Amino acid sequence: MAINTEKNSYTILFAVIMVVVVGSLLASFASGLKPMIKANERFEKQQNILYAMGVNNNTGANDVEFITTDVVEAEFGKYITSQIVIQGDDVTEDDQAYLIDIKKEESLAKDPEYSRRLPLFKGEKDGTEVYVIPVRGKGLWDAIWGFVAVDSEMTVQGVYFDHKGETPGLGAEIKQRYFMDDFAGESFLQDGSFSTIKVAKGNNDPKNERKGDGQVDALAGATITGDGVTAMLRKDIQMYVPYFKSLNQ
Repeated sequence: MAINTEKNSYTILFAVIMVVVVGSLLASFASGLKPMIKANERFEKQQNILYAMGVNNNTGANDVEFITTDVVEAEFGKYITSQIVIQGDDVTEDDQAYLIDIKKEESLAKDPEYSRRLPLFKGEKDGTEVYVIPVRGKGLWDAIWGFVAVDSEMTVQGVYFDHKGETPGLGAEIKQRYFMDDFAGESFLQDGSFSTIKVAKGNNDPKNERKGDGQVDALAGATITGDGVTAMLRKDIQMYVPYFKSLNQ
């Protein structure tokens, strides 16, 4: 018996079958890609951490080039000598600390009974001991984040910043060399006390020659994003100050 393809029931049945088939195929495809997605997430974090401490493939003055994914795990193991987790007064080593979700940890810390886990990455480059701190905050439109490399005195050695949805040519410039490089040489400790580095409008130091003043020039037309970077650094970096003070006792 021939099927009447003009009936509404046939159209509905056909649509249901297609949804089930296509949905199953997409689910299977996504499941198959999951290991690759997780690997890319690991590589990206490793690239960002290494970039902050000055391990990258930059060649030109304005380049922002990461270590390639085919060698990043080996380079990460070479330059990162230990991964640390600070949780309250406890300091432990964990070779998976770089996978800690700091956004999730911040959310969990809203519970006063929860002690937030703070990942910290200790490395060495050119004979200098470096500590890399992850940070996360809010820009104009969405999340901003990054990694800040400091020495034991909390003087910045390098940074890497990124964003989810800042305005191209304005707030999105936080991930450009001319902005990130200005942070090197500034310090989070002034006379032994924490003092955040500020993205300051009207700093009037475009070449950032006044190291140690705790300020870098703001991005033109991106005041809110710049304020977000300042707030992000103040909020997250200060949580690590007790650890660094213990290093210098």
